[in-house]
Order: sequence, then C-alpha cells, then structure tokens
Amino acid sequence: MHHQYLTTNGIRLHYVTQGEGPLMLFLHGFPEFWYSWRHQIDEFAKDYTVVAVDMRGYNKSDKPKEKAAYAMSELVKDVAGIIDALGYEQCTLVAHDWGGAVAWQFAYSHPHRLSQLIVLNLPHPAKFAAGLRTFQQLKRSWYIALFQLPYLPERLLRNNHYAPIREMFRDSAINPNAFTEEDLDKLVEAAAQPGALTSMLNYYRQLLPNLFKKIEWGILKMPTLMIWGENDIALGKELTYGTDDYVADLTLHYLPNCSHWVQQEQPELVNQYIRDFLQRF
Repeated sequence: MHHQYLTTNGIRLHYVTQGEGPLMLFLHGFPEFWYSWRHQIDEFAKDYTVVAVDMRGYNKSDKPKEKAAYAMSELVKDVAGIIDALGYEQCTLVAHDWGGAVAWQFAYSHPHRLSQLIVLNLPHPAKFAAGLRTFQQLKRSWYIALFQLPYLPERLLRNNHYAPIREMFRDSAINPNAFTEEDLDKLVEAAAQPGALTSMLNYYRQLLPNLFKKIEWGILKMPTLMIWGENDIALGKELTYGTDDYVADLTLHYLPNCSHWVQQEQPELVNQYIRDFLQRF
C-alpha cells in the first residue's frame, strides 16, 4: 500500500493505492477517511488499481476554509480530476455515506467516466429528499440541523478528547468487535487534524440550500450495486425502496444485523457482494 498525493480542482488530495489493472476508486463518508476501506483494499488490489482517497477537508488532504469550497459541484469536480490525475478514462466507483452522495451526483454529471457504480448506505438523492419530508427520517436526521450551527458542533465533537467520534462508531455498530481501539484511535487522529472538523462539517453546511430543489432525475444506465446495512440509525431502509425507478440496472443487497458502517462491520460479505457483481462484466 502506497501513500501518495495528487492535485485536482486546485487542491491537493492524499490517497493510498495498491494493485494494478483498471481503476477502482473508493470514496469514504463522515467522519471517516481512506482507512474505512482497509478491508477492501487488499481484496480488490488483486485485480484492480485500488485508490482510496481522503476527500477534501479530511485527514491529510487540503482543507479549504471557505464553506463554498464544499459545495457538491466542487466535490464532483474533485472526482473527475482524480480520475484524470491518475491517467484513466473510466473507473469503478465505490462509495459510502457522503462519498455515496458525491458518487450519485457524479454518475449523473459524468456517466461516461463510470463503468460500474457501487454505493453503500446512502440513498439515491431523490429518495433522500423525499425521505426528509417524512417525520420518521427527519427524526433520524436531527444532526443535520445541529451541524448548521457555527462553532458548537466542533466543540461537541472535540469534547473529552474526541469521545463523540469514538462513540459514533463503537456505539452504533451491531458487532462489538467491528472496531478495535486501534481503529478508533486512527479515526480520532484523522478528525483531530488541524481544520478537519470544520471542513468535515462544512459538507453539511452546504447541503441544505440545494436539498429541496426540484430536480428531474433521469435514469442511470451504468450497472449499479447498492449494499445496505439494515440497522443504520441515521438512514432508514425505506429510503432504498423505489431506487429502481432511477437506475435501469440495479442490484440491491440488504445486510441484516449490520449498522451504517457496513463495509467495516461485515467486510467479508460486502466484499463477496462486490466481487459477485463485478464478475458479471
């Protein structure tokens, strides 16, 4: 596994890479970094050039100070620039949580750059917007409103040596062995990088202005795999229902007794579902 840097869209991003072959690009979620794909990197480096990035604002990547730097349009440009900087025309894009939100948008704006799309525990944007019109999902998404506030969310997450970051992973996982103390230390270390908390929260602070815009979503044509841990406390399983209205070639797998941190909690099963899906091509 090699640690490297690339420049895209005017910023410098850190990434790890391993293997040779077609590009498989991994995008992590909040409050993670490339390390959340540790169980997938070795597995898929057997057949692919695997690249797991620290998205802008995270860990060792650049952290622009302006909130506007975290608009979805900028995040999508980052992904296009990553593929270009690595010397590829296309990739298999694998994404979780916020990475998944970016991946859905990228699939619509740059469909020719994706051979396959794989999204873990993040619904199609149309389904998420519809879900936020229900009391059930609004109750689950209470933290989005909290994260709009200045300063306070950073203070809360930093409290007691970043204890809330540890609890976010440890306490919501169904499998008590999913995260070792070393894993939690690494996640805290990434969140504690100078400027990282504000940058990570700015993703959410740029979310609301566009969340309820009326958008006519088309139908994605690239083969798409969704994997969903059923015990996600932030995103209800019902947000996946009807995804096939927006995706022509959809494969969907639910994982019972599994939290939002699906690829870290049940890595063997997630890897098997991904491999089975990719063997079609």
